[in-house]
Amino acid sequence: MASPEVHIAVFPYNGQEYVRINFPYNFSLKEWVKAFPGTKWNPEWGFWYLSDSSCIDELIAHIKAGGYRIRLGQQKSAKGKPSPLPPPHALSLGFTRFLKARRYSESTVQVYTSFASGFLHFLKEVTPEQAQNSDAEAYLEYLVLKRRISISTHRQAISALKQLAEFLPDCKIEPEGLVRPKRSRKLPTVLSTAEVIRLLQITANLKHRCLIGLMYSSGLRIGELLSLKLEDIDLHRKLLYIRNAKGRKDRQVVLAERMLPLIRNYLNTYRPTQYFAEGAGGGRYSPTSFRTFLKRNAKRAGILKKITPHTLRHSFATHLLEKGTDIRLIQELLGHAKPETTMIYTHVSRQDLLQIKSPLDLIFETMENKAALPEPPDSSDNKVNNYLPL
Repeated sequence: MASPEVHIAVFPYNGQEYVRINFPYNFSLKEWVKAFPGTKWNPEWGFWYLSDSSCIDELIAHIKAGGYRIRLGQQKSAKGKPSPLPPPHALSLGFTRFLKARRYSESTVQVYTSFASGFLHFLKEVTPEQAQNSDAEAYLEYLVLKRRISISTHRQAISALKQLAEFLPDCKIEPEGLVRPKRSRKLPTVLSTAEVIRLLQITANLKHRCLIGLMYSSGLRIGELLSLKLEDIDLHRKLLYIRNAKGRKDRQVVLAERMLPLIRNYLNTYRPTQYFAEGAGGGRYSPTSFRTFLKRNAKRAGILKKITPHTLRHSFATHLLEKGTDIRLIQELLGHAKPETTMIYTHVSRQDLLQIKSPLDLIFETMENKAALPEPPDSSDNKVNNYLPL
């Protein structure tokens, strides 16, 4: 069977050139296109696009590296003639096989191949064997300054180049000379228990409510939720079996008692055949669809926080910690390899914070105990009135 065809064309919009990406719906192809940094879906236009038309060569290389066919629209040059677009470097296909042989996950293979293909095109006249650390640094600088990639994406790009250097033993790139930037130490966003209940109550769709409830109540990653098969759900023992999760590890997680009637209702209504969450045409449910309905229902529930699927997992861990659950058990439930990863929830837990009183409250408590609240300053003088009417 022929691979799906992707139609790529450049179009002007508001004085800027965009790249239009059209293709018949295919889950694997959609995930592959989405893995290219900068690609976005516009529901009003009804297609994927790239706001930086200078990256079109890298985009083409990325799509072809996934085994998909390309059909180009007329990309006009300044003189009105179609400008040629070079094919991707053949090494990218071998690099993909190299990564798969090292048993990297499919998502990691996609991301690393995308960056490697982009780098090979960035080299232009320089052959891969001639590439040096200065070329790698120039490419990373282009990604950061021109493409405005995040710190996490920056780290992924460096990891991809390190693997590419091992794949090409004759190239002059020294992997140890490529230093990853430090991770951002941002505290995770956490919903309150009231916000979780409000989110579930406002979600009228049975399937959506079941997926949100299961993700929060069991602390799942979105990939784990959407890869969950019917055979991995034990309603009698109230357990979920997570297979081949991050780090290629299996684990068991709890299934909430309150979720059982909802799950049974969902299974009887939708009757999935393989995966717990399936799309309209069968197969795994789309993560993009999950993110879309989650944000929509959070907005309807009046939740102003920036919410993602991982927010539900963060909330699960934080709420357990606040209830006194041992952090080693939380680590086991989350599937963290290192306890340091789980320790971040000690910084967002409100258990200790609620016991701390602000100095302002302590001042007023002392004054109330003495039954001697001060009179407010005379507003008739020229001094600024700093009295706090609490």
